[in-house]
Amino acid sequence: MNIEMSIKGAESPATRATSIYERLKADILSASLEPGRKLQLRFLMEHYDAGQTPLREALNRLTTEDLVIGKEQRGFFVKPISLEELGELTKTRCWVEGLALRESIANAAPAWEEELLVAHHRLDRAPRSLNPDRFESNPEWERLHRAFHAQLIAGCGSRPLIGFCEQLADRLNRYRALSSRKAFRVRKVSQEHADILKAVMDHDTEGAVRLLQRHYEQTAEFIRTDLEATDASGIVQPASV
Repeated sequence: MNIEMSIKGAESPATRATSIYERLKADILSASLEPGRKLQLRFLMEHYDAGQTPLREALNRLTTEDLVIGKEQRGFFVKPISLEELGELTKTRCWVEGLALRESIANAAPAWEEELLVAHHRLDRAPRSLNPDRFESNPEWERLHRAFHAQLIAGCGSRPLIGFCEQLADRLNRYRALSSRKAFRVRKVSQEHADILKAVMDHDTEGAVRLLQRHYEQTAEFIRTDLEATDASGIVQPASV
């Protein structure tokens, strides 16, 4: 306990604020803090063992990233999800990652291809669920999944484009998190990844882009069906909320 307190005391205010921001963002993206939830400062202070100043900094930062909404006199809320936003984000991700993948294949170098093969191999070996009988999200699979998709576009030669793709992936991840449990036994995601990889390694640009975009569109279709079924529960809100 003393060591823990010493480490905490040694952290600079900037480091502490960044740590709180990252933890809060991770909980929003994983839907641990569900869409539409009011982010009460007292709860956040206790849950993240943080003061008001770094928490407000983190919340303001997440507001600029469109993950949190600040309402005058009412505080902060996790941004609600909406079918409209899901469609817009998916369409945009298909556009920009399609462009990034085209450029990556055009610039293909042995090192990039080798890293892509390794990323896919690691992902393919990781279990999607920690429990084979019922879905229990595997954080390591999620990390490797993100790494594989990041490597697909890593050779595009544009850091701003990669950064935008990462932002879109973040915003779509919480939609995935809400529906992964039901998709677990329905989607053959590992085969979809294998098909994308083969097209890339064959330098079949059009085929690879088409498969990647279809991969994202299928995810959106599944999520849309799930959200439409739960619309009456109040989880899905208009995009303007």
